[in-house]
Amino acid sequence: MKEDWIECTVENVAQVLTGGTPSKKRPEFYSKDDYPFYKPTDLNAGINVIKSNDYLSSLGFENSRKAIKNSILVTCIGATIGKTGLIKNEGAFNQQINALFPKKGISNIFLYYQIIGSEFQQQIKANASSTTLPILNKSKFLKLKLNIPPLVEQKAIVKKIEELFSSLDSGIADLKKAQDQLKIYRQAVLKKAFEGELTKEKASPELIKLGDVIDKPRYGTSKKCSLEVKGIPVLRIPNIGSGIINTDELKYASFEEKEISTLKLKEGDILTIRSNGSVDLVGKCALITKKDINYLYAGYLIRLRPNHEKINSKYLLHCLSSHSLRVQIESKAKSTSGVNNINSGELASLEIPLFTIKEQHQIVSEIESRLSVCDTVEKDIADSLEKAQALRQSILKKAFEGKLLSEAEIADCKQHPDYEPASVLLERIKEEKKK
Repeated sequence: MKEDWIECTVENVAQVLTGGTPSKKRPEFYSKDDYPFYKPTDLNAGINVIKSNDYLSSLGFENSRKAIKNSILVTCIGATIGKTGLIKNEGAFNQQINALFPKKGISNIFLYYQIIGSEFQQQIKANASSTTLPILNKSKFLKLKLNIPPLVEQKAIVKKIEELFSSLDSGIADLKKAQDQLKIYRQAVLKKAFEGELTKEKASPELIKLGDVIDKPRYGTSKKCSLEVKGIPVLRIPNIGSGIINTDELKYASFEEKEISTLKLKEGDILTIRSNGSVDLVGKCALITKKDINYLYAGYLIRLRPNHEKINSKYLLHCLSSHSLRVQIESKAKSTSGVNNINSGELASLEIPLFTIKEQHQIVSEIESRLSVCDTVEKDIADSLEKAQALRQSILKKAFEGKLLSEAEIADCKQHPDYEPASVLLERIKEEKKK
């Protein structure tokens, strides 16, 4: 422990309150824009919780667990356990959230940054009960450990974190801008390709129905699959990568010979997602290669089997990724019910541009020569974004080990007239609590 720092628990430095939900049977408790009612989905969009998706009336607010302004909200139940946000104004919050009200002498922003750091997040997960949904009860939450420096040093650390994060965020914004530009470039290449601009003679395509160049589309199995490595591996939505099959997290099931024959994959087949909550994933495709032919596929996927005398599989894969086809797919799939779906008949009715087989081979070659560079740059950007996230956690780790400030910066803190060791600060908090 660094000089003048102290290890303590959450209950030593903050009051903690678990939230609740006002009765849904009392519609007068709810309104459109009176008092924000926070849920886990409102957290982790940045340090500050900008808005909530639900609001309470004055009456509903009076009948709720209230969080004062500058409180820290931490999710303690469910798959999003550990999600955190800092609210600037008072509000209410549901039972999946603990609100922390830091004691005098504890910086709420310092506490927020420590909570989102990997060390504290690991404590949350390690102490959560292993039921169907992870739950960290309040008594265990209060006992989680924190490293606390003097208040003057807390403020200096926050300032240093925010300077470093600002520089990091600027770099991340540049990387994401480059990602967006690559997407535009990729679509520009596909647009030219399917308008005939990449063929030697600049040919004009014939518009046909997808169903004219493929066998009847076939749905996958509805059989329940398991992570237990027993039976035949079944490809699911997570296995549909960007044009390729991703074999991470395969699931398995046992099948009769007749089922295997029906669901068997061949090299050159294309699997497409038929149903999803995100419309941009509906119609996402992956090409089956030689290494994938021993897999079967699940019910949320549809198998497209090209007639190779009429259409090249790679040509069709690129075509289905083009902007004009995405517009058709999304217009057919979009739903207000929350689940977007495209059926086999709608897929077969898609209009695609068709060139001669020779021209298709030429187009695929031209697309891939242009996009191979694009793929390399996109991978480099993805790697850099991953490293940026790791660097963010490294900054936080150093901060709460007392290694972020230089010796000169620490010396400046000690010269401040309000400087006092954290042990003295904690003793004063204890005395005020007794009073």
